[in-house]
Amino acid sequence: MSPPRIVAIIQARMNSSRLPGKVLSDLCGQPVLAWSIRRAGRAELIDEVRVATTNNSSDDDVVEFCKKIGVKVTRGSEPDVLDRYYQAANESKADIVVRLTGDCPFIDPDMLDENINYFLSADPGIDFAANRLPGERTIPIGLDAEICTIAALERAWKDALLPHQREHVMPYFYENPEQFNIAHIKHEPDYGTHRWTVDSPEDLAFLQAICAEIEGDDFSWLEVIELLAARPDLAEINASVAHKTQFDVDKRA
Repeated sequence: MSPPRIVAIIQARMNSSRLPGKVLSDLCGQPVLAWSIRRAGRAELIDEVRVATTNNSSDDDVVEFCKKIGVKVTRGSEPDVLDRYYQAANESKADIVVRLTGDCPFIDPDMLDENINYFLSADPGIDFAANRLPGERTIPIGLDAEICTIAALERAWKDALLPHQREHVMPYFYENPEQFNIAHIKHEPDYGTHRWTVDSPEDLAFLQAICAEIEGDDFSWLEVIELLAARPDLAEINASVAHKTQFDVDKRA
């Protein structure tokens, strides 16, 4: 029996409500999305990294950038991101889907491999796993990964009806735990108060300050933890930014 095909799907669009164009914003010489793609691609257990963007003309630049660096793209509905993921998973012939977002440039390949290994080795098998759940976060915002089988994704795609379940892709799983075998992958010690995502100008300034202090783009997330322990002032740059919840939806759709 051949091993399952594991595909990381990175959702990315230019029409962000709080920071338009953020996924192609410059982060120390590379677009934010390039960081996400490159770092996810270093995970040994991921067979393909694919970008899922929208059919909007505003995302033509995302498509052109991905073509330039040789990354495959699936285009689909802007508000129905769950459908976009399902179509991307089918196009890539995924057996297991790893959901990532294009505004998380510090996603860590070693952590991804650890999470995927957890998923693969679970006995009995699981349908869905995440390294954070609403109200239960032990890793920095920006290192999030959600993993599911293609069968479970198809079930969510068919049954999820609420707008936030379609926009945020995976809530149907943890809002219906009686229907799935799910797991929360926790980290000790707890680093859940850290924020390493790009959703505001302050977030981008914070990440620029971090990558200006650490050479290259292949550093470990634990190196960032060490830097912030030595330089707690850096965390003040985006300390006032409020994080969205799984119930927040883009009312422009």
